[in-house]
Amino acid sequence: MGKKNITRRHFMNAATAGVASLMIPGVFPSSKGKATGGTKSKPNVVLIMSDDQGYGDLSCHGNPILKTPNLDKLYSESIRLTNFHVDPTCSPTRSSLLTGRYSSRVGVWHTIMGRSLLRRDEITMADIFLKNGYRTGIFGKWHLGDNCYYHPWDRGFEESLVIGGGAIGNAPDYWGNDYFDDFYCHNGKWEKHNGYCTDVFFNAAIEFIKSVKEPFFVYIPTNVPHWPHNVDGKYVHPYRGKVPDVRATFYGMISNLDENIGRFLNFLKQNRLEENTVVIFLTDNGTSFGASFDKNGFVKEGFNAGMRANKGSVYEGGHRVPCFIRWPGGGISGGKDIRHLSAHIDLLPTLIELCGLRVPVRIDFDGESLVPLLKGKTANWPERTLFVHNQRVDFPIKWKDFAVMTSRWRLVNDELYDISKDPEQRVNVASQYPEVVKKLRQEYESWWQDISERFGEYTPIYVGTDKENPVKLTSHDIHGQVAWDQRHVLKNSRCDGFWVIDVCKDGVYEISVRRWPEEANLPICEAPENGVVFKPTHVRLKVAEFDVTKPVQKGDKAVIFQLPLKKGLTRLQSWFIDDRENGFVNGAFYVYIKQLSSFEL
Repeated sequence: MGKKNITRRHFMNAATAGVASLMIPGVFPSSKGKATGGTKSKPNVVLIMSDDQGYGDLSCHGNPILKTPNLDKLYSESIRLTNFHVDPTCSPTRSSLLTGRYSSRVGVWHTIMGRSLLRRDEITMADIFLKNGYRTGIFGKWHLGDNCYYHPWDRGFEESLVIGGGAIGNAPDYWGNDYFDDFYCHNGKWEKHNGYCTDVFFNAAIEFIKSVKEPFFVYIPTNVPHWPHNVDGKYVHPYRGKVPDVRATFYGMISNLDENIGRFLNFLKQNRLEENTVVIFLTDNGTSFGASFDKNGFVKEGFNAGMRANKGSVYEGGHRVPCFIRWPGGGISGGKDIRHLSAHIDLLPTLIELCGLRVPVRIDFDGESLVPLLKGKTANWPERTLFVHNQRVDFPIKWKDFAVMTSRWRLVNDELYDISKDPEQRVNVASQYPEVVKKLRQEYESWWQDISERFGEYTPIYVGTDKENPVKLTSHDIHGQVAWDQRHVLKNSRCDGFWVIDVCKDGVYEISVRRWPEEANLPICEAPENGVVFKPTHVRLKVAEFDVTKPVQKGDKAVIFQLPLKKGLTRLQSWFIDDRENGFVNGAFYVYIKQLSSFEL
């Protein structure tokens, strides 16, 4: 299969023809850019994406229990992409959405283990909007890196209010956050905000829009309805007794989200922004708690819109999600369905065309502009092949958990389904259509070869920069046995792995090894009331050519090392050690690295 079947497209302007490929670090800095002219006529863009809400978790899609009146209204006013696909999990979807490129191509194929960091040399949707004179803001969940060069404010967002890691309460998040009255990272500084997380994020988006002149690009990737399920009981009450308790709370979080979306859309209307604002709603993967499933992924109880399996699966229920697009002033409205195969990688090329954006560097998009479909020009839309896979490993594995998709077929690992006749994927017809299996496997082979050029690379965390000092490393991003959540830290769960760091300057570095993050203000050998006490006697640190051990003194909140490090890539690993009889060894959950001085070594 040639590249034309993989549907990569080059976006270049005549004025920038001959500009080098985007794969050059620093070629597109995230600094403020001037408008390219005529920006007053450009539409505003609002991109709302919920977390772990599946296709069936909407009443407009037939859910018999859940009520989502505001999303239903948006549905009735939008063009709906009914055969729209994302990755099966969080970070990969976000990376593809923001780059228009397959997630594994841009270095994001996991949600943890250092594989949720969007490579520094990728260009984001926010970068492009910013360079075209848009004001850009993100409010909610980022999940593409919590360190220098990976922050949202390093990737084109002027205004950011975000959580740490992949969910509220993950290891990189502010210690003790629980959805209510939490600390969020506002343009690089953790600040306390009163109220429920989803309310806070929509309020912040509204205030941002009030504070800027058009045009604006606002990205609201909510944390809900991701686990853990915390929400005011008034939203849960309508579902109690109708569904299992865990789903009642899940639905309650969606009800609150729906309320906020209604409030936000009303704000746009009342401020005469509705007509010239492109509003897109989608979700990041299949449902997490909308149904229960048997071992083969078929629904036992609950509602999944007739699809097989859920979040994390490469069956349809893992990656086919809702996508609504509304732009009244651009003729994109009226409650129409588009059944053509489409995906998250298509949205950035689509917005570039809709908004008339200039792209100052060459970008090899995997996605296609959907503008012809949105404008009703479907007659000449070509057949295409799309791919998803689930690579929750450190290095991707060929033939692992994949699906090859066409308008008719789904090759899921070794199984073949005629999706036009069998949307629930119950009848494997691989033996009846061996030639189709062969063709789709060949297409997968070509796709894998195309996206796998950099699979052997690590995406490092940078230390010794002027942009971030000290640098906080968390067990969320280690390569190895990961403790990705604060609950794991509380339980002293098994943790063992290394961070890949890029030392940007020769110099002396202070490395502080902690069990608890700085804001917890707890000694190593103590624990909160709901935590497990661990009393290590020593801390071991391995970094570059050094392997050193120091004792833990009573009351120590950190064990501190000072070492000269040379510029370049290296690994850092640290353990807490109990050297008494039957002692326990566990990896450090938090390490802070501060450059003290720089010099030629």
